[in-house]
Amino acid sequence: MIDDLHEQITSLRRYAYVLCRNHADADDLVQEALLKAIASAHTYKPGRDLRSWLFSILHNTFVSHTRQYARRARAARFLDSTLREAGVKPAQEAKVEVRDTLNMLSRLSPDQQAVLVLVAVEGMSYAEAAEALEIPMGTLMSRLARGREELRGLVTDGSTSRLKAVR
Repeated sequence: MIDDLHEQITSLRRYAYVLCRNHADADDLVQEALLKAIASAHTYKPGRDLRSWLFSILHNTFVSHTRQYARRARAARFLDSTLREAGVKPAQEAKVEVRDTLNMLSRLSPDQQAVLVLVAVEGMSYAEAAEALEIPMGTLMSRLARGREELRGLVTDGSTSRLKAVR
């Protein structure tokens, strides 16, 4: 099982980064989730998808630390706005687009963010994402539809001038 855990680390880190928006916090979150997975390996059912099980542990660990991450996210947004006011520009166009996308994603509810990232970024099937988040398939599909619609609205409204210019 340990070898199989290693194969999932990149995906777990990517999802954790979207949740935390900070590489150090994301790495801490993944490390804590992996420690929990190893400590509770005896509860893993061999027929269950390992990836979904790990994402479930990661997501639940994040939820239990929401207040801590919210404080850090506010600090990161403050720093970003301070840099913008000081006239510091990102080095690459891609960084701007990623920042704009993450800003729009942050306007969604945490439930919608989680569903969108698992399905759209991680490429999980609806069934895998529903299992990872421990929610019914219908709830997942509803959150996904609402999240996509909200994102479309944000892009269409021109909330982010960069994305509007790209369209």
